[in-house]
Amino acid sequence: MLRGLGAVALAGVLAACQVVPRTGGPATPPPPSDPGETVGPGLPTDTDRHRVALLVPQTGPNADVGTAIANATTMALLDTRTERLRITTYDTALGAAAAARQAVADGNKLILGPLLSEDVAAVAPIARGAKIPVLSFSNDSSVAGNGVFIMGFVPGQSVERIVAFSRAKGHQRFGALVPKNVYGDRSAAAFRAAVAEAGGTLVALESYDRSATALTGAARRVANAGDIDAVLIADSGGNAIRAVPVIKSAGDRQILGTELWNTDAVLAGSAAMRGAWFASVSDGLYGQLATKYRTRFGRAPYRLASLGYDSVLLTVRIARDWKPGTNFPVNRLLATDGFGGIDGIFRFNNRGIAERALEVSEIGAGGFRVIDPAPTKW
Repeated sequence: MLRGLGAVALAGVLAACQVVPRTGGPATPPPPSDPGETVGPGLPTDTDRHRVALLVPQTGPNADVGTAIANATTMALLDTRTERLRITTYDTALGAAAAARQAVADGNKLILGPLLSEDVAAVAPIARGAKIPVLSFSNDSSVAGNGVFIMGFVPGQSVERIVAFSRAKGHQRFGALVPKNVYGDRSAAAFRAAVAEAGGTLVALESYDRSATALTGAARRVANAGDIDAVLIADSGGNAIRAVPVIKSAGDRQILGTELWNTDAVLAGSAAMRGAWFASVSDGLYGQLATKYRTRFGRAPYRLASLGYDSVLLTVRIARDWKPGTNFPVNRLLATDGFGGIDGIFRFNNRGIAERALEVSEIGAGGFRVIDPAPTKW
């Protein structure tokens, strides 16, 4: 059975849970009449609840993303009606290492976050020394492992999914456009491996810096590379729209994309992009979460907010068999049947990277249409 809580994920019932902000000073303790806690000079000492730290930016340039994730964790606590978790938020913009040290000192047994890969690198040795696992929202696979699990959407997985789908539809000869950055490098490596795994032929792979001239030049080289059935564009929707007319100038090709296109509304308004395919996590439950979020907080969430929500669902599921005050049972994160949540099913591999079930969508006039649903079980 999947270890998510999809049936209650959007129940929206107020619960007896605790969410405590921690930005440097002690949080206000609950009333002394609570028989499950002993009030001291710092944070309360729980005997009936699990102490979980949420490390996200709440100030600085990434504050809006961090706040959206924190708000989503609150929603998950309320929706699951859990009474077993106390989540305390620590601001990584004030120093990720300092936030981690405070989280350890406060007695937390699990860390959710951080968001940025450099913050994960700073937090990991501190958490490891305290035997506290880290469930990060990063998508940087290089920081995973040795007690760090990443929940972010790893670009290579969407590349693998869309190439496999395209090959199954009869496309044999592949080309790709990738930007000259970390995302592009990882997409290119995944593309090479995916084409080989699918039994296809790699005809052309061109990279470019983020200038219109470089993009057009790279697209022209792919267009003139010879007989190509399908072309991957591992970049934003705006750059894809600029590149596609050039790519198709030498013949019609199937256009492929990554999870970056999932929330890019500009694509649906482009005639050139109609019929293009891309792979991403399912948006079905996320749409419901976004509606509830807007109602509660008065604004739309960032797409990454779902990671905060799902990290709580995962923790609530494991907390059923986790004794408060003891170390988090990290081996439970490696369950082969995985977990479920807003973004569908996922499971962690032995490197600590979340493997996700992805759907394939087609861009049409005014919207996206799912043409190959995500699997619902492993």
